[in-house]
Amino acid sequence: MSAGGADVSTGDDLIGFEHKFFTSFEDLYFRLTEAGEAVAVLKLANNEAVLSFDGLKREFSLTEENPDFRMLDRVAEGLMFVRGLRPGDRLPKEVTSRQASWEPQDRHRRIAYQRLTMQLVTWLTGNENVISNVTELAQIADDPQVKKNVQLAFTEAAEELGLGRERRDEVVQYIETLACELAYIEALRDTFSEVKKIDEKLQGLRRIYGADRSMIETADQVARLSQRALKLFQDYFDQIDAQTGEILAMLKNIDNQIGYIRQVRDALHCRLLPWEDFIQIWKTVFVARSDENTNRIRDIYQFLAPRYMQFNDWVLITRRGALKSKPIGGQMRW
Repeated sequence: MSAGGADVSTGDDLIGFEHKFFTSFEDLYFRLTEAGEAVAVLKLANNEAVLSFDGLKREFSLTEENPDFRMLDRVAEGLMFVRGLRPGDRLPKEVTSRQASWEPQDRHRRIAYQRLTMQLVTWLTGNENVISNVTELAQIADDPQVKKNVQLAFTEAAEELGLGRERRDEVVQYIETLACELAYIEALRDTFSEVKKIDEKLQGLRRIYGADRSMIETADQVARLSQRALKLFQDYFDQIDAQTGEILAMLKNIDNQIGYIRQVRDALHCRLLPWEDFIQIWKTVFVARSDENTNRIRDIYQFLAPRYMQFNDWVLITRRGALKSKPIGGQMRW
Protein backbone atom coordinates (compact mmCIF):
# COMPACT_ATOMS: atom_id res chain seq x y z
CA MET A 1 0.00 0.00 0.00
CA SER A 2 1.15 3.52 -0.74
CA ALA A 3 0.42 6.68 1.24
CA GLY A 4 1.59 8.95 -1.52
CA GLY A 5 5.26 9.15 -0.67
CA ALA A 6 7.22 11.65 1.37
CA ASP A 7 7.13 15.33 0.49
CA VAL A 8 10.81 15.86 -0.14
CA SER A 9 12.03 18.84 -2.19
CA THR A 10 15.23 18.57 -4.18
CA GLY A 11 17.13 20.87 -6.47
CA ASP A 12 15.45 19.15 -9.40
CA ASP A 13 12.18 20.95 -8.67
CA LEU A 14 13.69 24.45 -8.91
CA ILE A 15 13.09 26.40 -12.11
CA GLY A 16 16.47 27.31 -13.54
CA PHE A 17 18.04 27.81 -16.97
CA GLU A 18 21.51 27.81 -18.47
CA HIS A 19 20.91 30.42 -21.17
CA LYS A 20 21.64 33.95 -19.93
CA PHE A 21 18.42 35.26 -21.51
CA PHE A 22 16.40 33.86 -18.61
CA THR A 23 18.41 35.81 -16.01
CA SER A 24 18.70 39.03 -18.00
CA PHE A 25 15.25 40.34 -17.07
CA GLU A 26 14.37 40.90 -13.44
CA ASP A 27 10.61 40.71 -13.95
CA LEU A 28 10.46 37.72 -16.32
CA TYR A 29 7.64 35.32 -15.51
CA PHE A 30 5.70 32.48 -17.13
CA ARG A 31 1.95 32.03 -17.59
CA LEU A 32 -0.64 30.48 -19.86
CA THR A 33 -2.55 32.50 -22.44
CA GLU A 34 -6.34 32.32 -22.71
CA ALA A 35 -5.83 29.69 -25.39
CA GLY A 36 -3.70 27.59 -22.99
CA GLU A 37 -0.31 28.35 -24.59
CA ALA A 38 2.72 28.62 -22.27
CA VAL A 39 4.49 31.96 -22.68
CA ALA A 40 7.26 34.00 -21.07
CA VAL A 41 6.34 37.61 -20.28
CA LEU A 42 8.80 40.48 -19.77
CA LYS A 43 8.86 44.25 -19.96
CA LEU A 44 10.83 46.10 -22.60
CA ALA A 45 10.69 49.84 -21.88
CA ASN A 46 6.95 50.60 -21.81
CA ASN A 47 6.00 47.49 -23.71
CA GLU A 48 5.12 44.00 -22.53
CA ALA A 49 6.68 41.26 -24.62
CA VAL A 50 4.92 37.89 -24.76
CA LEU A 51 7.21 35.11 -25.95
CA SER A 52 5.90 31.64 -26.76
CA PHE A 53 7.91 28.68 -25.47
CA ASP A 54 8.05 27.27 -29.00
CA GLY A 55 9.43 30.59 -30.22
CA LEU A 56 12.09 30.60 -27.50
CA LYS A 57 13.15 27.07 -28.42
CA ARG A 58 13.54 28.10 -32.05
CA GLU A 59 15.26 31.41 -31.26
CA PHE A 60 17.90 29.77 -29.06
CA SER A 61 18.16 26.57 -31.14
CA LEU A 62 17.16 24.41 -28.19
CA THR A 63 16.86 20.70 -28.92
CA GLU A 64 15.21 17.99 -26.85
CA GLU A 65 18.59 17.06 -25.37
CA ASN A 66 19.11 20.60 -24.04
CA PRO A 67 18.32 21.13 -20.30
CA ASP A 68 16.60 24.46 -21.06
CA PHE A 69 14.31 22.73 -23.58
CA ARG A 70 13.32 20.17 -20.95
CA MET A 71 12.87 22.85 -18.28
CA LEU A 72 10.53 24.84 -20.53
CA ASP A 73 8.47 21.68 -21.00
CA ARG A 74 8.30 21.15 -17.24
CA VAL A 75 7.33 24.78 -16.64
CA ALA A 76 4.59 24.46 -19.30
CA GLU A 77 3.27 21.39 -17.48
CA GLY A 78 3.48 23.17 -14.14
CA LEU A 79 1.48 26.14 -15.40
CA MET A 80 -1.53 23.86 -15.67
CA PHE A 81 -1.71 23.84 -11.87
CA VAL A 82 -0.71 27.37 -10.80
CA ARG A 83 -1.43 30.88 -12.06
CA GLY A 84 2.17 31.75 -12.84
CA LEU A 85 5.82 30.81 -12.27
CA ARG A 86 9.18 32.59 -12.21
CA PRO A 87 12.81 31.45 -12.48
CA GLY A 88 13.85 30.28 -9.01
CA ASP A 89 10.35 29.06 -8.08
CA ARG A 90 9.71 25.44 -7.29
CA LEU A 91 7.75 23.45 -9.83
CA PRO A 92 4.28 22.41 -8.62
CA LYS A 93 4.22 19.09 -6.79
CA GLU A 94 1.89 17.64 -9.42
CA VAL A 95 4.86 17.73 -11.82
CA THR A 96 7.55 16.49 -9.44
CA SER A 97 5.92 14.00 -7.05
CA ARG A 98 2.27 13.43 -8.14
CA GLN A 99 1.21 15.07 -4.88
CA ALA A 100 -0.89 18.24 -4.89
CA SER A 101 0.39 21.81 -4.68
CA TRP A 102 -2.67 22.81 -2.62
CA GLU A 103 -4.55 21.47 0.39
CA PRO A 104 -8.22 20.64 0.99
CA GLN A 105 -9.95 21.74 4.17
CA ASP A 106 -10.57 19.50 7.18
CA ARG A 107 -14.28 19.34 6.25
CA HIS A 108 -13.34 17.83 2.90
CA ARG A 109 -11.26 15.16 4.63
CA ARG A 110 -14.18 14.42 6.94
CA ILE A 111 -16.66 14.15 4.05
CA ALA A 112 -14.33 11.83 2.13
CA TYR A 113 -13.86 9.60 5.18
CA GLN A 114 -17.62 9.48 5.79
CA ARG A 115 -18.32 8.57 2.17
CA LEU A 116 -15.88 5.67 2.31
CA THR A 117 -17.06 4.33 5.66
CA MET A 118 -20.69 4.56 4.54
CA GLN A 119 -19.81 2.63 1.41
CA LEU A 120 -18.21 0.01 3.62
CA VAL A 121 -21.39 -0.23 5.72
CA THR A 122 -23.64 -0.51 2.68
CA TRP A 123 -21.31 -3.22 1.34
CA LEU A 124 -21.76 -5.08 4.61
CA THR A 125 -25.55 -4.88 4.34
CA GLY A 126 -25.50 -5.96 0.69
CA ASN A 127 -26.85 -2.67 -0.67
CA GLU A 128 -23.69 -0.83 -1.66
CA ASN A 129 -24.23 2.71 -2.94
CA VAL A 130 -22.70 6.18 -2.90
CA ILE A 131 -24.46 8.80 -0.77
CA SER A 132 -24.01 12.04 -2.69
CA ASN A 133 -25.90 14.48 -0.44
CA VAL A 134 -23.43 15.88 2.12
CA THR A 135 -26.09 16.76 4.71
CA GLU A 136 -27.66 13.32 4.49
CA LEU A 137 -24.21 11.74 4.66
CA ALA A 138 -23.32 13.58 7.89
CA GLN A 139 -26.63 12.65 9.52
CA ILE A 140 -26.27 8.97 8.69
CA ALA A 141 -22.59 8.85 9.71
CA ASP A 142 -23.40 10.34 13.14
CA ASP A 143 -26.05 7.74 13.92
CA PRO A 144 -24.84 5.56 16.87
CA GLN A 145 -25.98 2.32 15.23
CA VAL A 146 -24.24 3.25 11.99
CA LYS A 147 -21.03 3.91 13.93
CA LYS A 148 -21.24 0.39 15.37
CA ASN A 149 -21.79 -0.98 11.88
CA VAL A 150 -18.70 0.88 10.65
CA GLN A 151 -16.55 -0.91 13.24
CA LEU A 152 -18.07 -4.25 12.26
CA ALA A 153 -17.53 -3.43 8.58
CA PHE A 154 -13.82 -2.82 9.20
CA THR A 155 -13.54 -6.30 10.71
CA GLU A 156 -15.54 -8.02 7.97
CA ALA A 157 -13.58 -6.21 5.26
CA ALA A 158 -10.30 -7.39 6.78
CA GLU A 159 -11.59 -10.95 6.59
CA GLU A 160 -12.83 -10.48 3.00
CA LEU A 161 -9.45 -9.05 1.94
CA GLY A 162 -7.68 -12.11 3.35
CA LEU A 163 -5.97 -10.17 6.14
CA GLY A 164 -7.83 -11.83 8.98
CA ARG A 165 -10.23 -10.20 11.45
CA GLU A 166 -7.42 -9.38 13.87
CA ARG A 167 -5.88 -7.04 11.27
CA ARG A 168 -8.89 -4.72 10.98
CA ASP A 169 -6.65 -1.74 11.83
CA GLU A 170 -5.00 -2.16 8.44
CA VAL A 171 -8.39 -1.62 6.78
CA VAL A 172 -8.85 1.50 8.90
CA GLN A 173 -5.48 2.74 7.65
CA TYR A 174 -6.43 1.99 4.04
CA ILE A 175 -9.66 3.95 4.40
CA GLU A 176 -7.84 6.89 5.98
CA THR A 177 -5.28 6.88 3.16
CA LEU A 178 -7.97 6.85 0.48
CA ALA A 179 -9.90 9.56 2.33
CA CYS A 180 -6.83 11.81 2.24
CA GLU A 181 -6.74 11.42 -1.55
CA LEU A 182 -10.49 11.79 -2.08
CA ALA A 183 -10.57 14.94 0.09
CA TYR A 184 -9.15 16.79 -2.91
CA ILE A 185 -12.08 15.59 -5.03
CA GLU A 186 -14.49 16.86 -2.37
CA ALA A 187 -12.79 20.27 -2.38
CA LEU A 188 -13.03 20.40 -6.16
CA ARG A 189 -16.68 19.39 -5.91
CA ASP A 190 -17.25 22.56 -3.86
CA THR A 191 -15.57 24.65 -6.57
CA PHE A 192 -17.76 22.96 -9.16
CA SER A 193 -20.81 23.98 -7.13
CA GLU A 194 -19.72 27.60 -7.53
CA VAL A 195 -19.38 27.11 -11.29
CA LYS A 196 -22.94 25.76 -11.34
CA LYS A 197 -24.12 28.93 -9.61
CA ILE A 198 -22.56 30.97 -12.41
CA ASP A 199 -24.39 28.81 -14.94
CA GLU A 200 -27.71 29.39 -13.18
CA LYS A 201 -27.21 33.14 -13.52
CA LEU A 202 -26.11 32.81 -17.15
CA GLN A 203 -29.25 30.84 -17.99
CA GLY A 204 -31.33 33.54 -16.31
CA LEU A 205 -29.57 36.29 -18.24
CA ARG A 206 -30.06 34.33 -21.44
CA ARG A 207 -33.82 34.54 -20.92
CA ILE A 208 -33.67 38.25 -20.05
CA TYR A 209 -31.65 39.12 -23.16
CA GLY A 210 -33.75 36.85 -25.40
CA ALA A 211 -35.42 39.79 -27.09
CA ASP A 212 -32.30 41.97 -27.33
CA ARG A 213 -30.99 41.73 -30.89
CA SER A 214 -27.59 43.14 -29.94
CA MET A 215 -27.03 40.55 -27.19
CA ILE A 216 -29.12 37.47 -27.93
CA GLU A 217 -26.43 35.71 -29.99
CA THR A 218 -23.70 36.25 -27.38
CA ALA A 219 -25.99 35.41 -24.43
CA ASP A 220 -27.16 32.27 -26.22
CA GLN A 221 -23.60 31.17 -27.02
CA VAL A 222 -22.44 31.81 -23.45
CA ALA A 223 -25.33 29.81 -21.99
CA ARG A 224 -24.57 26.85 -24.30
CA LEU A 225 -20.83 26.97 -23.61
CA SER A 226 -21.50 27.07 -19.88
CA GLN A 227 -23.66 23.95 -20.15
CA ARG A 228 -20.91 22.24 -22.10
CA ALA A 229 -18.43 23.10 -19.34
CA LEU A 230 -20.77 21.73 -16.68
CA LYS A 231 -21.12 18.44 -18.55
CA LEU A 232 -17.34 18.10 -18.85
CA PHE A 233 -16.90 18.59 -15.09
CA GLN A 234 -19.88 16.40 -14.18
CA ASP A 235 -18.47 13.57 -16.28
CA TYR A 236 -15.26 13.66 -14.24
CA PHE A 237 -17.16 13.50 -10.94
CA ASP A 238 -19.41 10.72 -12.23
CA GLN A 239 -16.36 8.73 -13.28
CA ILE A 240 -14.60 9.09 -9.94
CA ASP A 241 -17.81 8.24 -8.04
CA ALA A 242 -18.32 5.15 -10.18
CA GLN A 243 -14.68 4.11 -9.77
CA THR A 244 -14.81 4.48 -6.00
CA GLY A 245 -18.31 3.05 -5.66
CA GLU A 246 -17.11 -0.52 -5.12
CA ILE A 247 -15.21 -0.20 -1.87
CA LEU A 248 -13.73 -3.70 -1.68
CA ALA A 249 -12.36 -3.42 -5.21
CA MET A 250 -10.70 -0.15 -4.16
CA LEU A 251 -9.13 -1.71 -1.10
CA LYS A 252 -7.83 -4.69 -3.08
CA ASN A 253 -6.11 -2.40 -5.58
CA ILE A 254 -5.26 0.64 -3.50
CA ASP A 255 -2.08 1.81 -5.26
CA ASN A 256 -3.77 1.93 -8.65
CA GLN A 257 -6.80 3.62 -7.09
CA ILE A 258 -4.60 6.35 -5.62
CA GLY A 259 -3.01 6.87 -9.02
CA TYR A 260 -6.43 7.14 -10.66
CA ILE A 261 -7.76 9.56 -8.03
CA ARG A 262 -4.73 11.80 -8.50
CA GLN A 263 -5.16 11.71 -12.26
CA VAL A 264 -8.77 12.92 -11.96
CA ARG A 265 -7.78 15.42 -9.24
CA ASP A 266 -5.19 17.02 -11.52
CA ALA A 267 -7.50 17.06 -14.54
CA LEU A 268 -10.24 18.78 -12.53
CA HIS A 269 -7.89 21.18 -10.77
CA CYS A 270 -6.22 22.47 -13.93
CA ARG A 271 -9.63 22.97 -15.58
CA LEU A 272 -11.26 24.64 -12.56
CA LEU A 273 -8.31 26.90 -11.73
CA PRO A 274 -9.06 29.45 -14.50
CA TRP A 275 -12.62 29.79 -13.15
CA GLU A 276 -11.48 31.25 -9.82
CA ASP A 277 -11.59 34.91 -10.88
CA PHE A 278 -15.02 34.50 -12.44
CA ILE A 279 -16.36 32.73 -9.35
CA GLN A 280 -15.51 35.79 -7.26
CA ILE A 281 -16.87 38.27 -9.82
CA TRP A 282 -20.15 36.42 -10.38
CA LYS A 283 -20.95 36.12 -6.69
CA THR A 284 -22.07 39.76 -6.85
CA VAL A 285 -24.05 39.44 -10.10
CA PHE A 286 -27.82 39.83 -9.99
CA VAL A 287 -29.89 38.41 -12.83
CA ALA A 288 -31.09 41.67 -14.35
CA ARG A 289 -30.56 43.71 -17.48
CA SER A 290 -27.74 46.23 -17.00
CA ASP A 291 -24.72 47.62 -18.84
CA GLU A 292 -22.50 45.94 -16.25
CA ASN A 293 -24.06 42.53 -16.91
CA THR A 294 -23.76 43.06 -20.65
CA ASN A 295 -20.01 43.54 -20.18
CA ARG A 296 -19.79 40.53 -17.87
CA ILE A 297 -21.50 38.29 -20.42
CA ARG A 298 -19.05 39.43 -23.08
CA ASP A 299 -16.08 38.92 -20.73
CA ILE A 300 -17.07 35.38 -19.80
CA TYR A 301 -17.69 34.60 -23.48
CA GLN A 302 -14.03 35.43 -24.15
CA PHE A 303 -13.15 33.01 -21.37
CA LEU A 304 -15.47 30.18 -22.38
CA ALA A 305 -15.11 30.20 -26.16
CA PRO A 306 -11.48 29.01 -26.51
CA ARG A 307 -12.00 26.36 -23.82
CA TYR A 308 -15.40 24.85 -24.59
CA MET A 309 -16.36 25.75 -28.16
CA GLN A 310 -16.22 22.99 -30.76
CA PHE A 311 -12.81 23.14 -32.44
CA ASN A 312 -14.06 23.92 -35.96
CA ASP A 313 -16.30 26.74 -34.71
CA TRP A 314 -13.44 28.21 -32.70
CA VAL A 315 -11.08 28.14 -35.70
CA LEU A 316 -13.65 30.01 -37.81
CA ILE A 317 -14.15 32.66 -35.13
CA THR A 318 -10.44 33.20 -34.52
CA ARG A 319 -9.81 33.55 -38.26
CA ARG A 320 -12.64 36.05 -38.52
CA GLY A 321 -11.26 37.92 -35.53
CA ALA A 322 -7.77 38.01 -37.03
CA LEU A 323 -9.15 39.68 -40.16
CA LYS A 324 -11.06 42.31 -38.19
CA SER A 325 -8.63 42.97 -35.36
CA LYS A 326 -6.25 45.89 -35.14
CA PRO A 327 -2.83 45.86 -33.42
CA ILE A 328 -3.07 46.64 -29.72
CA GLY A 329 -0.46 49.02 -28.42
CA GLY A 330 1.69 48.14 -25.45
CA GLN A 331 2.17 44.46 -26.25
CA MET A 332 4.57 42.71 -28.58
CA ARG A 333 4.29 39.00 -29.35
CA TRP A 334 7.20 36.98 -30.69
